[in-house]
Amino acid sequence: MQADRSLRIVLAEDSVLLREGLAGLLRRFGHTVVARVGDAPALVAAVQEHDPDIVVTDVRMPPGFSDEGLRAAVTLRAAHPALPVLVLSQYVEQTYAAELLDTDPRHGRGAGVGYLLKDRVGEVEEFVDAVQRVAAGGTVIDPEVVRQLLGRRRDPIDRLTPREREVLALMAEGWSNAAIARTLVVTEAAVAKHIGSILTKLDLPRPRTTTAASGRCSPISAPSCSNPADGAASATCRRQGAPGARPPRRSTPGPSTQCPCGAATRER
Repeated sequence: MQADRSLRIVLAEDSVLLREGLAGLLRRFGHTVVARVGDAPALVAAVQEHDPDIVVTDVRMPPGFSDEGLRAAVTLRAAHPALPVLVLSQYVEQTYAAELLDTDPRHGRGAGVGYLLKDRVGEVEEFVDAVQRVAAGGTVIDPEVVRQLLGRRRDPIDRLTPREREVLALMAEGWSNAAIARTLVVTEAAVAKHIGSILTKLDLPRPRTTTAASGRCSPISAPSCSNPADGAASATCRRQGAPGARPPRRSTPGPSTQCPCGAATRER
């Protein structure tokens, strides 16, 4: 299978043997490898220097061997939306793969993108054909890559344990950490740990944790001024310039009240 046209290719692969083998293979099919590099900075520099028809890159490259090659590809596509990129890797790096594969022309992102897994390329011709199709503006994605990316988009609530769902439901109703702990018969430290796990699993930013000594209520706690340490609420409120007192506890759900320091509270 000879190429319809000779492509100018930048090849990025940290393994010397694989890099040289791929370069020889592409030349055998009539293409020109204008640059062979082994790390992400060199990949970016080679694209700027040679303006290739397509980039073929690995994901894990020096110095961190995590996702440097894929991040470089995303950066290059942002700077050159029409640049075809084919990722050839052993891994599906989900964090940046979805961004790389986003080819909506309405947002300035052209087609010409692919993601193949090295161990699943069964024929030399299959790989070369993928290179040519991507360079021509096509999309070539291994079905396993699609499966993993779709799996990542499941309902995020499915990631939570039954106990974490209980904590989340009570948080949504405005319960304090202390009230949640009493209801679930666990410690407040356990509740705080569950909240941290919930934020992580739902990909939510962790708020800054502050203590009574900072003069503000802790954002991670449910919205109550109460603190496991006796007198912490009063000390907090006094720092806000108001006579502080721990909000009265109710045996049944009651309306929200406003602590003098400004935090809405509701005890169960």
